[in-house]
Amino acid sequence: MPVDDGDERVRAGAPAPTIRVLVAPDKFKGTLSAAGVAACLAAGLRAAGPGLEVTVVPVADGGDGTVDAAVAAGFERESLSATGPAGVPLTTCWARRGPDAVVELADASGLARVPHGALAPLTATSRGTGEVIAAALDAGCRRIVVGIGGSASTDGGVGLLQALGVRVLDADGHDVGPGGAGLEAAARLDLTGRHPALADAELVVACDVDNPLTGVHGAAAVYGPQKGATAEQVERLDAALDHWADLVANATGADRRDEPGAGAAGGVGFGLLAVAGAHARPGAELVFELTGLHDALAGADLVVTGEGSLDEQTLRGKAPAAVAAAARAAGVPVVGVAGRCSLDADRLVAAGFREVHTTADEAQTLEESMRAPGPLLERIGRRLGTALVADRGGHDVHGSRARSTAVSR
Repeated sequence: MPVDDGDERVRAGAPAPTIRVLVAPDKFKGTLSAAGVAACLAAGLRAAGPGLEVTVVPVADGGDGTVDAAVAAGFERESLSATGPAGVPLTTCWARRGPDAVVELADASGLARVPHGALAPLTATSRGTGEVIAAALDAGCRRIVVGIGGSASTDGGVGLLQALGVRVLDADGHDVGPGGAGLEAAARLDLTGRHPALADAELVVACDVDNPLTGVHGAAAVYGPQKGATAEQVERLDAALDHWADLVANATGADRRDEPGAGAAGGVGFGLLAVAGAHARPGAELVFELTGLHDALAGADLVVTGEGSLDEQTLRGKAPAAVAAAARAAGVPVVGVAGRCSLDADRLVAAGFREVHTTADEAQTLEESMRAPGPLLERIGRRLGTALVADRGGHDVHGSRARSTAVSR
């Protein structure tokens, strides 16, 4: 916070002001969770000496790590067995705080949950995520945030809906098979068995993409290849999703295939929006509300955020860019910390970063940066803290930092 008459106070022997640092990183994927990154940075900052008040708020953007961020904010973790994307049972979890729940598709139906990396673009299912939502509804939760990043399937959300009691039947009255391939045989949608708690529950989809369900910008064309689909399979999946959209429009009276976000997570966005009655919001924004980030920002003098790689994807709605934008709106300067950074100084400054530090630059080798980022992050945190402690005496904290716009890597 601004310090009035700083020079006079120092000359009079008054104590230097406390500097409040908010540490709000996302995960370093494959190495450290967001909470782990935050803990290492905070340890380094606190080791720099007295005068720093460090608040830790790990963040996410609706993909993997969303439940972890909620748990770090005080939610309780709930575990259960659910159907994995390949149909194999797995143990997954969700987070609960009173009537609120957080469900993470990536942990139940994500690419990382495909056994042995054996992708199944035609038959991978989102059923497990529906089973987790059902568990939250059965537990009495009535506001459920569903983060839908990282899906392994292109099934239009049919697996998720089946787990919630919706029946999708073929011409002979049998339930269709799993995945996008199962949609090819779909002839009728039966909503009579839909989970009764959906009638008075609020489902909020954490979604940061605006793809429609079908077409050249749709779920199959854009994301199918990432899930193992060949060009021929992409065409087949897109046609199946188009057929599915027709079926849903006939059953519900509304055609939502072109709604922004309908193509998210292989069409899970469509299933949630068009059949389950959900509404969508930006993922990072939702997580910030769950974790209390904006409240923490109100008293901060500096924000430290980042993720494993600061790159062009970061600037497209990922959590660190959203943190930087929120901090800038609150008038708080931002330092970025990452495993590596491929953005140039102009792009970083435009995104709101005053400076960026990477473990790749801190390490002796790239292997060290990937294998053991924790000590490197502590070292970065301590260096940041030491600089803050050195600068705080007799200076207006906001003013001195606001004049520093150079970005270092």
